[in-house]
Amino acid sequence: MRLSIERKAIRVNPDAKRVIARFFFNGSERAKGVIQQVMELDEDKVFGLISPLLQEYSSRHRNITRVLNRHCSKLSDVFKELNIEYDALSTYRKLLIGSYFTHEYSIESAAFFNPSIIDDPDQNDLEDGERRVIISFRAVGEGHISSITFRRALIDKNNDITVLPAGNYIDEAEIVRNAVYNKQLFFDKAITTQINVDVLRELEGKLDERFEYTTLRRLITDSQKLQENDLLKLEYDKILWLADSYYEIVFSLDTDISDRVIFPISEYERKGIEDARFVKFTNDDGSSVYYATYTAYDGALIMPKLLQTTDFINFRIMPLYGAGAQNKNLALFPRKINGKFAMISRIDGWNNYIMYSDKINIWEKPERLQQPKFPWEFVQIGNCGSPIETEEGWLVITHGVGPMRKYVLGASLLKLDDPAVEIGRLKEPLLSPNSDEREGYVPNVIYSCGSFVHNGKLIIPYGLSDYSTSFAEVDLKTLLNRLKEDGL
Repeated sequence: MRLSIERKAIRVNPDAKRVIARFFFNGSERAKGVIQQVMELDEDKVFGLISPLLQEYSSRHRNITRVLNRHCSKLSDVFKELNIEYDALSTYRKLLIGSYFTHEYSIESAAFFNPSIIDDPDQNDLEDGERRVIISFRAVGEGHISSITFRRALIDKNNDITVLPAGNYIDEAEIVRNAVYNKQLFFDKAITTQINVDVLRELEGKLDERFEYTTLRRLITDSQKLQENDLLKLEYDKILWLADSYYEIVFSLDTDISDRVIFPISEYERKGIEDARFVKFTNDDGSSVYYATYTAYDGALIMPKLLQTTDFINFRIMPLYGAGAQNKNLALFPRKINGKFAMISRIDGWNNYIMYSDKINIWEKPERLQQPKFPWEFVQIGNCGSPIETEEGWLVITHGVGPMRKYVLGASLLKLDDPAVEIGRLKEPLLSPNSDEREGYVPNVIYSCGSFVHNGKLIIPYGLSDYSTSFAEVDLKTLLNRLKEDGL
């Protein structure tokens, strides 16, 4: 007899109208041509072109003039090559030039799935039994580029879920590059990205044990000038791309959570940032911080990364290192275990592994925790977000892939003080795609990146066929009892 699981009559759908104004650059020579043509226009013509553009797009973006000015300023190197003094340009000419290097991107136009759910830092002004939560999503737009978007929701005492409407504006964060890098960690990661070893060793020998971004950039520029081989010049660029993978982003304080989008920033993310697994992590002193593991993809290689925030306004982002920081599906436990950070991963694409670390960004010595056991998970088993601590053990929602690449959700129970020990695993899927959920962007798939316990119920947000997102609920005590009954 299967567990009784209730599907909520609520869906969160993609919104193709939610657009972001992105910087567009199509090569230096093309940029020079555009700028030169704009420079030939008189001021009246410039004003006549930019004025209606500002009126047309001001209702679609929070501060379109700020966006256009920022995009114009990104062309500083091109202005120098053309001997154009940027500061001498009129306000309207800067805006017009910026508009030619701006395009709108609909971040949710293709798909909206793989949700993760966590406590909202703000739990003020709630009634008994209510909980305010933040739900993250993988949103996919043109060119199959993935980003992370958010919604705020309220769960009441009856576990009814109200997802608050998304804002009309989307804001891109300000980017702050890392100032200082650890040489050993940096070059250890560079080796895993398959950058030319000779190029790596050359630069490594010229850098101190801790070095600044500007120093690395200067060395790379000097080395490229001496290099005639275009392929090797590209290898130097890749090192700079890796440096760009360490950064901080800051959103404006006047934005709603639904207005904030974490869009691919570095070259190693240019094809998308996928499947963020958020967790509210409790430190030894009782304070909390939010982490998320996610996968950066450049079209060929994937890079596991870690995101950190306390307020969902300021985010710090860095790559993860080590033999255990490979492939996808990394999920952090919500607290240290026996004095160490703990993580579940699927480093070989087939089995679940567990690993421990003294440092949250370095993961070595993964040990196999689970392998496919039942027909509905013969292709692979993985996690669906961070383990949830219960009195009976660590509850892990899993995903299994079976015949016809059908994805289903399962559940496992791990020992509290030693999660390398599996206590039980459901013999049947916890949740499978039904006839209303199997058609979509990627058919026959349900998937989650994090669940939540509220009022004695486990609430599972899940993407259905990668098109939209829904919710399911199961009684926590009943689920734990079944896991113990099913055993191994």
